[in-house]
Amino acid sequence: MQANFSVEPTINFEKDKLGSEHLLELYSSLLKPRLIEEKMLILLRQGKISKWFSGIGQEAISIGVTKSLNADEYILPMHRNLGVFTSRNVPLNRLFSQWQGKQNGFTKGRDRSFHFGTQEYKIIGMISHLGPQLGVADGIALAHKLNNENKVTAVFTGEGGTSEGDFHEALNIASVWDLPVLFCIENNGYGLSTPTNEQYRCKDLADRAKGYGMESYIIDGNNIIEVYTKVSEIAESIRENPRPVLLEFKTFRMRGHEEASGTKYVPEELMQFWEQKDPVENFRKFLLDENILSEEQDVNFRNEIKAEIDINLKEANEEIASEFDETKELNDVFQEFVYQEVNHELNSENIRFVDAIAQAVNQSMQRHNSLVLMGQDIAEYGGVFKITEGLIEEFGKDRVRNTPICESAIVGTAMGLSINGMKAMVEMQFGDFVSSGFNPIVNYLAKSNYRWNQNADVVIRMPCGAGVGAGPFHSQTNEAWFTKVPGLKVVYPAFPYDAKGLLNTAFNDPNPVLFFEHKALYRSIRQEVPVDYYTLPFGKASVLKEGEKLTIITYGAGVHWALDTLNEMKLENIELIDLRSLQPLDKETIINSVRKTGKVLILTEDSLFGSLASEISAIISEECFEFLDAPVMRLGSGETPIPFATALEEGYLPKKKLREKIQRLIDY
Repeated sequence: MQANFSVEPTINFEKDKLGSEHLLELYSSLLKPRLIEEKMLILLRQGKISKWFSGIGQEAISIGVTKSLNADEYILPMHRNLGVFTSRNVPLNRLFSQWQGKQNGFTKGRDRSFHFGTQEYKIIGMISHLGPQLGVADGIALAHKLNNENKVTAVFTGEGGTSEGDFHEALNIASVWDLPVLFCIENNGYGLSTPTNEQYRCKDLADRAKGYGMESYIIDGNNIIEVYTKVSEIAESIRENPRPVLLEFKTFRMRGHEEASGTKYVPEELMQFWEQKDPVENFRKFLLDENILSEEQDVNFRNEIKAEIDINLKEANEEIASEFDETKELNDVFQEFVYQEVNHELNSENIRFVDAIAQAVNQSMQRHNSLVLMGQDIAEYGGVFKITEGLIEEFGKDRVRNTPICESAIVGTAMGLSINGMKAMVEMQFGDFVSSGFNPIVNYLAKSNYRWNQNADVVIRMPCGAGVGAGPFHSQTNEAWFTKVPGLKVVYPAFPYDAKGLLNTAFNDPNPVLFFEHKALYRSIRQEVPVDYYTLPFGKASVLKEGEKLTIITYGAGVHWALDTLNEMKLENIELIDLRSLQPLDKETIINSVRKTGKVLILTEDSLFGSLASEISAIISEECFEFLDAPVMRLGSGETPIPFATALEEGYLPKKKLREKIQRLIDY
């Protein structure tokens, strides 16, 4: 069998302009993660850590790239990049605590391995869904560019991750926007057990850069001098001329994907070939041959590192195990947000729902200089619903940005902007399209604050809803996808006044907010709305009608269906609650109302199974059972995709069934 990657079994080191002291420092840095790993493998066998993803054989890449960057430049590693952390001098006791799931770790025991970040060391860790971090790197780099900071962001992926859509989306965005990102592919031969010839057909992954108009380089990932010198040169060039560059590092994984998987799937001759290219041992031999390193110095390096490992490991071992504290756990899901009410003046104007949204975006852009808007066709065109029309003239194209059609990477970019101290808004052209960006929303934005205290200052606007004949792919109201995900806030106004005030609050809130805007309300609902800026609180429902006969709970278009039906039926003494905010949910108003009326109907445009109406029904059953005079009733749309034809859509929606349901509840 031929050796993988068509590389030579020997490493040709060239001292270049590096002095002896510099070379010894690189060697010591290379040695440190290797010795830590060897210790961790022992602890793994002893059951003292639960899992380990080995980077043995790949250390030169992590060390070389990290040392090529400045300490204030972000780097986004993966789970084989221990050298990134050691090169940034992250305290070993905290790393050991992290791997043992203890409180002094970076995730307080809430996540394992390298699934964390730390702003102190400008390291942003990965999640198990590998692709989103590439888009996050775009966002970090975009913030640097907008702030005129000549900085590079480096992000890692493996050759397996290059098959993910996020990889291609992130490269495309970086190329179109000339973002200063180093995309680093560690091509180590296998995606778990799948060899490269079963993953892709191009000879070199670096060739993929051509499709994005990017330059690329192939680097011997086992040659620390080559990695360090070439990446240093490229990074300096990017600082002077911001642009993305794709780097493919040829290397090999000498151990399993993780230790439990082993390496039986790797041909023995391939393992032997790459053993000859061990980055640590080859560099050691080179330094000895050049009389730069002595055997005594080598022993001293090893003893010093081992002593550091033992001291820090002892400290981590003596730390008590993590204990569950429900209050602390719940308090860390969101970054603390102290709502500040901004009252409005009396001056108002009668405007449409869509105009209120546009005013909120405009006025929030004025108040938050770091707020960046992103979405398809939102710049010159003003968005398909014209909400951002005119903003490019007022705020410029840097802050009002057309995006390629790549929802996932744009959500990741928004997260990166937040990590680098900015605010972001993403307009989903239609709320239905959020499915293409679902992963980074529910797995990155929602979980980061809980995992490692990094908030996601991101608003995602969601034009949604049926009733306009738009069919199955432009009509969904998919709020239930998100209301059950801890870490996300979900808002769904029904009136222009509420829409403006709540959207302003969404931009103030440092947590991720999904803001649902019903398309059928955009130009059909008008209201007197204050001209100036104001805010409204999340988690507070609006009681539109007070009564004692029964309670109707709804939101969005359902509010207007309920108002129309009650007027048609000439019913009085009916309590009507507009939830406005779905997460957080105003449980107090719901419970107090149902306890007063004894009867309740929950109306949603969503199909019933798994809907928010079902969750509210469960809450009422638990909290108000002894007060009920009738079963809790729900009404939602049909259990089909949303049809296009008018008669079919009307039959799908629950509005025509509302009158009968209300009367049935009254008569019960």
